[in-house]
Amino acid sequence: MKLNINKKTAVTIASVMAIGVILGALILSTGKKKTGDAHGSHAEQSAHADEDHHDEKNKDAHADEQAHADKEHHNDASESKKGPHGGKLFSKDGYALEVTIFEQNTPPEFRLYAYQDGKQLAPAANTVSINLERLGGAVQNFKFATEKNYLKSDAIVEEPHSFKASITAQHAGKSYQFNYEQIEGRVSMNALKRKQNGVETEIAGAVKLQSSLNLLGEVRLNEDRTLQIVPRLAGVVESVAVNAGDKVSKGQLLAVISSQALVDLRTEVLATQKRHALARSNFEREKKLWEEKISAEQDYLHARNAMQEADITLQSAQQKLASLGTGMATTGNLNRYEIRSPIAGTVTEKNISMGQSLKDDAAIFTVADLSSVWVEVAIPAKDLNHVRTGQPARISANAFDATAEGKLSYVGAVMGEQTRTAKARLLLPNAKGEWYPGLTVNVALLSAEVEVPIAIVNEAIQIIDEQATVFASYGDQLEARPVDLGRSDGKYTEIRKGLQAGTAYVAKNSFLIKAELGKAAASHDH
Repeated sequence: MKLNINKKTAVTIASVMAIGVILGALILSTGKKKTGDAHGSHAEQSAHADEDHHDEKNKDAHADEQAHADKEHHNDASESKKGPHGGKLFSKDGYALEVTIFEQNTPPEFRLYAYQDGKQLAPAANTVSINLERLGGAVQNFKFATEKNYLKSDAIVEEPHSFKASITAQHAGKSYQFNYEQIEGRVSMNALKRKQNGVETEIAGAVKLQSSLNLLGEVRLNEDRTLQIVPRLAGVVESVAVNAGDKVSKGQLLAVISSQALVDLRTEVLATQKRHALARSNFEREKKLWEEKISAEQDYLHARNAMQEADITLQSAQQKLASLGTGMATTGNLNRYEIRSPIAGTVTEKNISMGQSLKDDAAIFTVADLSSVWVEVAIPAKDLNHVRTGQPARISANAFDATAEGKLSYVGAVMGEQTRTAKARLLLPNAKGEWYPGLTVNVALLSAEVEVPIAIVNEAIQIIDEQATVFASYGDQLEARPVDLGRSDGKYTEIRKGLQAGTAYVAKNSFLIKAELGKAAASHDH
């Protein structure tokens, strides 16, 4: 297709195109300038953003701590932010110090980490000391030495980790001071509440202890005061007057037996009595005749010998009856045999019943005097050198609350082949009858007294987290103090470590404080 464009139209089109080119060049020029300004602005923003981002990082690690540390420094606040190693982080003017108590597979120790503007410093570039003040005014000072990438304390941080801490740090010629406080293992209880709960305190101090050898023993009958009663004559039981458990007096009737053997003995006594009377009568007559010179001296001597033989026979027959604890029948019943108690005591065994046929050696009763008993113990071979006759002992019952004092009356001279122990025995008074034969008891053989500088009553000791613990008392505050125990005499126990002499402690009902501590669920904040 052929276009017919005249000259005027062509000029118009050319003008329009020229204007368009000029406008385009202006637009491009303006766009470059604007683009350059925008890039510069973005670069500034980027740099600023990087700076802000860096500052944000610093803030993340330090800003809060810095503000908190400053607050602690000025106001002794106890709060702090945790550091990278889980410790308390304190900071000021770009310098930060992280305080941790490390106790994994090692006794508790301070470990410190230092930072400057968020970067960890070499430990040797810092000089730090910490003073700890505990309840009661005890102060402990810690110095630090370089260890790997941290500063390590020169002493153990004793439990409980409850104290006021004052930290002094130096770095690059500047000094920094931080303070904080942490509390654990404490219970608050005023005087009124203590009285209502029966909580009583005593002062820890020197006590004379008697070291002891603790053994397990058994109460036994005092065999020196225990009798087995046998009839000594065969017979049939006619009556029984007592039962097991009955108390009897000396000479009291226990049983009656019908015995043919007793009939024979009594008959023999009667016969010998008559023969003895006849012999005496003959002797007296012959003696009178001899004195009057009527009969020969030989007849007198013969009558005297016959009387002496009759006397011996009678005494023998009477002794047989007396050895049975009986005499001639008073009722004419020659077979009646009364068995009586030879001592005052308690019938502990009865093996007799009415109508029973008894042998002469049958053990029909056991009567024991329970006013005293034996306590038998087994002494291990390793302890024999520490045991002696006459050694005092403290006996306590396992089944109920009862204690008594006794002395070692016998130590065996032969070791048991199987047990490798020696038997020993104590004589224990039992006037009240509370020590029952067969009862198991604890026996503490006491040695010489020894004075220890610090001791507490046994009732004060509680076990918390498998550690012996005592509650120290400071005003209304009661604080759990782990302690190392030493010697004990059953009433007092030596304290080797963990409690100072002169410290008040909960001596009675300390278990209530332990319960309160459990309710409070006191945290162990390191």
